[in-house]
Parts: sequence; C-alpha cells; structure tokens
Amino acid sequence: MAEKEATVYVVDVGKSMGKQSNGRSISDLDWAMRYVWDKITTTVSTGRKTATIGVVGLRTDGTNVPLDDDEGYEHITVMQNLGQMLMPDLRRLREEIKPSETDEGDAISSLIVAIQMINVYTKKLKYKRKIYLVTNGEGTMSSDGLESIADKLKSDNIELVVLGVDFDDSEYGIKEEDKDERKAENEALLRGLVEDCDGVYGTLAQAIAELDTPRVKTVRGIPSFRGELKLGDPTKYDTALRIQVERYYRTYVAKPPSASSFVVKSGGEQGEPSMETAESSKYVDTNLKNVRNVRTYHVDDPSVAGSKRELEREELAKGYEYGRTAVHISESDENITKLETSAALELIGFIQADQYDRYMNMSTSNVIIAQKTNDKAALALSSFIHALFELDCYAIGRFVAKDNKNPLIVLLAPSIEPDFECLLEVQLPFHEDVRSYKFPPLDKVITVSGKELKEHRNLPSEDLTNAMSKYVDSMELVDKDEEGEPIDIIPMEDSYSPLLHRIEQAVRWRAIHPDEPVPPPSEKLTQLSKPPKSIQERSQKYLDRIIKAADVKKVPPKAKGHKRNRDVDKPLSGLDVDELLHREKRAKISAANAIPEFKQTLATAETIEAVKDAAGQMEKIIEGHIRTSFGDSNYDRAVEELGVLREELIDYEEPGLYNDIIWRIKDKILKEQLGGDRQELWWLIRRSKVGLIDKSVSDRSEVTEEEAKQFLSSK
Repeated sequence: MAEKEATVYVVDVGKSMGKQSNGRSISDLDWAMRYVWDKITTTVSTGRKTATIGVVGLRTDGTNVPLDDDEGYEHITVMQNLGQMLMPDLRRLREEIKPSETDEGDAISSLIVAIQMINVYTKKLKYKRKIYLVTNGEGTMSSDGLESIADKLKSDNIELVVLGVDFDDSEYGIKEEDKDERKAENEALLRGLVEDCDGVYGTLAQAIAELDTPRVKTVRGIPSFRGELKLGDPTKYDTALRIQVERYYRTYVAKPPSASSFVVKSGGEQGEPSMETAESSKYVDTNLKNVRNVRTYHVDDPSVAGSKRELEREELAKGYEYGRTAVHISESDENITKLETSAALELIGFIQADQYDRYMNMSTSNVIIAQKTNDKAALALSSFIHALFELDCYAIGRFVAKDNKNPLIVLLAPSIEPDFECLLEVQLPFHEDVRSYKFPPLDKVITVSGKELKEHRNLPSEDLTNAMSKYVDSMELVDKDEEGEPIDIIPMEDSYSPLLHRIEQAVRWRAIHPDEPVPPPSEKLTQLSKPPKSIQERSQKYLDRIIKAADVKKVPPKAKGHKRNRDVDKPLSGLDVDELLHREKRAKISAANAIPEFKQTLATAETIEAVKDAAGQMEKIIEGHIRTSFGDSNYDRAVEELGVLREELIDYEEPGLYNDIIWRIKDKILKEQLGGDRQELWWLIRRSKVGLIDKSVSDRSEVTEEEAKQFLSSK
C-alpha cells in the first residue's frame, strides 16, 4: 500500500510577484507556478486518495486562516484545504492564483498556518508530511520564534522546502546582482530556518531546470505467483524437494496513461464544464458521456427483409479455423482439450550456462525468492542458488501460474549479490515456437550452377568492409574519463521512455493550460533520437569514406504526373497487339474487380473525359461498397480503392478531380447518407491519410498543406 502523504504548498502571490525579473518574458509568479503546477498535477495524476494536497496563499488581498485569532496572520489565505485534489480544484486554483494588490504578509506566519493544517488533518497518524514555500523574499518577515518553529517542524517530522525566486545559490552558480537589502536579509533568515530544521533550501531556477528530468515512478512489488518450487513428485517420493517461493517482476513494460472515448451530450452548453459528485466521490463532467460500443451479428437469410437476420451473442457458437473452413467444437468437447494443471514451478532439467543462447529469451524477466518469514525455505533456496552458481549452470522448469492455466517452460538463472540472492526467470520457447530460416551467405555469392564467387557487385569490397568496421567502432557510445577508464556517454539510468513521459507531460500541461500549445519535449527525452553531437563529429570522416567506397549516389525524386503526357511503348515489330487480339477498350468498371479494371481503363484512356468517366465510376463503386457494408466489412476495401484512385489521379495530374470526389464522400459519410453511421470509416480514412491532394504532392493542386490537414482533422 502506498504511503500516506500530506503536502502543503505556500505560494507567494504578492504584488511584487507580478513583475518580470532578470529578462524573463513571464511574471515571477507564473515562472514559480511552473514548478508548483508540475508537482501538484503529478500528484493528481496518480488518483490516490491518500496523497493529499493543501494550498496557502501568501500576501493575498484578504485573510482566511483556520485559526481562532487571525491577528498576526493578515493577508494569508487558505486556498485549498488538505485533501484529495481533483480537476475542479485545479481549475478553481488556476483562476485564484493571481498577483494581488499588496505586498503585506509574513512568510513565517504562513508556515505556522501550514503546520496547523497538517497537524489537524493527520493527527498522530503515520503520514509523510511536507511544506513547500515558494517566494521572492521581498516581503516583511518576522524573526520571532524561529527556534520554536524549527523545533516544531522537527518534532512533527515535517520536511520544509524553501524555493526562492532569484535566491543566491553558490553551488548552483546563481547570484543576483544589486540585490535589495531586505531580500538579502530574508534569504539569510529562511536559510537559517531550513538549516535548523534539516530541510531543503534552493533557488527556483535549479528546481525548474530539474523539471526536464523525468521522474521515475517507484512501484511496490506485487507477487505474480506464490507456491512451491519442486524437484521430483512429492506424492510418490519422500525425497522430493519442495521450497515455498514467491515470484515478482524484475522488468516490466511501463505504459502511458490510456485515453477514454467521450462524446458531448446533445444540447450541452459550450464553455466551462459543470461538475457533479458521483457516489464514488469522484467528479464527473456532466457535459460528457462515455462512448459505448455495441456489436451486432448477422447471417444470410433470404426469408427476412434485407436478406440479413440479426442474432444474439448467446445464439452463436465457437468455431476454429481449419484451413479456410470453420470447425465447430461444442463446449463439452472443448473441455477435453484443456489441460488439468496445478499451480507450481517444477524443475525438469539443467543446462550449462555456456550452452544457452540468449536469443531464446521470450519474455521480460522475473525474480524467484523464498517465501517471506520462512527461514527454512530461504536456507533451501539459497543452497540451490549457490549450487547452480558453483556449477555454472541453469535450471529448466515447468511453470504454471494458476490452477488449470497452460504451462510455460522457463529458465532459472542464479543471481548472487552482497545483500540479495534470487533466481532470475525468463520464458523459453516450445519446439513449435522455434522458426529456422536459411539465408544466403554474406561473404560469397553462389550461382545457379553452384559456383562460389568471392567478388561480385552485391558483395562489399575490402575497402568498404574496413570503412564500415571503423565507422561502427566510431559510433560506440563510450568515452574515456580523466584516468583513461571507459565510461558510458548515455548511462542506462539516464535513458527514459519518450512515449511514456511525453504523454504524461502533455496531460499535466493541458490540465492547467487548456488553451495554450503544449511545450516541446525536453532534451532528456530527445537525446536518444539521434547520436550525440560528439559522436557525429567523431564518425563523420568514416562516414565520408563509406560513401566514397560504396559509390553512393543520390536517387532523383520521383517524377510527378508522368502519365499525363506519356509515350506509349510500342513493340519493335510495330504490331498493335490489342488490335490483333480484338481487345475492346473497357467502358464499364465492375465493382467485383474495380482496382485492376480502373487501371486498365486509364491505361487506354486517350482524352481527359475518359479519365473523368473512370474516376466517376470508381466514386460510385466506393460509395456502393460503403452503403452495402455490414459493420466494417467493406471499410478496408473502400480505403484501398480511395488510395488507388488518389495515386492514379496524382500521376495523371488531375488532383482537382480527386479532391472533388473525396469532399463529396466525406460530406455523405458525416451526413450518414451512405447506409447510416460510418464514423469509423472516416477514422480509417484519416489514419490512412488518403485525404486531399495538396501542393506538396502535386504542383497542379490548389490546396495548401494546412487546408489538407484541416480537411482530415475536421468533422
């Protein structure tokens, strides 16, 4: 279970926070809130009720504190009481946290308010308590009772973090020139308080710079298996080995947050969404509604209207493909095919470590440890691990995670560290999973007669081989330190998943800034998208040598519209084959064989009217396929036909003809004039990018790239 947290953010919203200091294009408050919003939204995204947040405004226009006597606490406002923060709270705070019209208010008094909020909420329960104070240090601060405040923070186990706008920090290299005397005194006062209570003191510039480094989530291990590690059958032999073990993930794919589908309710007002509380104590947007998928099943039946009869799911039977035939197996017969297995990890053999090929690994790795609080199991497993290690071999096991689950073959490798021992486990393939492919050799060419050629145009020369070898060596992500020892240029612990963290960053930003564009990804996320600059410079001379040795030449761009003014290839004999075979020029395209016949029609078209007629026939065929499609049965076919129509009209330099057709089809789809709701088809068209032909594709098009993008994105 995750640890309970109580965090209070004290934000200075004084009038002086509204100015733009040190050449920044945004106010000091907006700059400071970048850090605060990032911390808050990160907590909100977890959805944990035990991760509570409170917000206190310092130097506000009014006063609102949870104390019997607010004397000495003027211009301090509790903007958010401690509790789980949700999206409505974020939207409200976004509007409330603005620069005030006063610079009155004591930062030390605001800390007392934050301490009081934490103590009242957490009582004596086990919580991780924390207070963040973000200020520019330009207000009046009282030094009375600092020692008692520091003692209170330490005794209540509350961590204090003070981040200052343009605070001096020699370690980070920040020093504000011509600093105001009061600000310098306040910085010294806050630094002394933080040192007395063992807190954290720093400049805001460093905190914001560290936001570019993704925060890795620490996941508490959950066992995926608890059972016995067996050697032998304990029901038959008394000497069989049984060890109580547990299985945990060692590596696991981290996935970004998934999106949900919603639609705006009909008649819903545009603007700020209204919220209401559900029974689960979660806030829901009353203007949105979940999208529900409904699946229907039809079979051919000439006796009903439309020749299609709808079936309920309960009326269906399972069928397995045997070639191109569906074979039905009843539920009673299917039970015979299921293996009756018991959850266990059974050892079936051993293999020397040097005889195992690493490419056999089929899964992420897991760790096998002894059952917790079971000393006998820990001793037995430790003996087994050390035996494997000393003999330099691996164990092969048959693993069943739960009763009646299909068995897996796994490899167990010993892992011994100074303070930890375990078995590393990965899945192995069955014999049917192994695919053996034969490829031609890379160092020779074998002719049809069986002759081996060492020199051939498809074989690299010795000069090219040497150049490639040196180029690969120069691309090594390894450098040397001052002592000449090799070091990694990009250590494993500094490589992050761009997909995971970029989506999380975008979601957090959009929660606070609904109308502003999402900022570009940080360099930490994009550093692996290309080699480091030092590596590129080091390897450039070897790359140039490869280009010279391989005689690399630039391929000319594909000619556009090469079919419009084409010269028909004629046979050397001068005979007209079509005339000899009495082939007629195709006038009508059949829907059953639309694509080949469309291409044949264009190949024999002599006038632009013939091209327009063929395109018009394809438009009617595509609309017919959409209109008669049951569900999405004809969607892929329609998209493929659109793609062929688009490519051919690009080659014939008639982009306007295709653009008119796709506009009409889109209009009919969105107006549900092609057999009902075909929104899924429009999504497929957008994904396949068979929209308008713009100027970047055809010089004859009058559509800009922006208009083409707008065509696909609009509904």
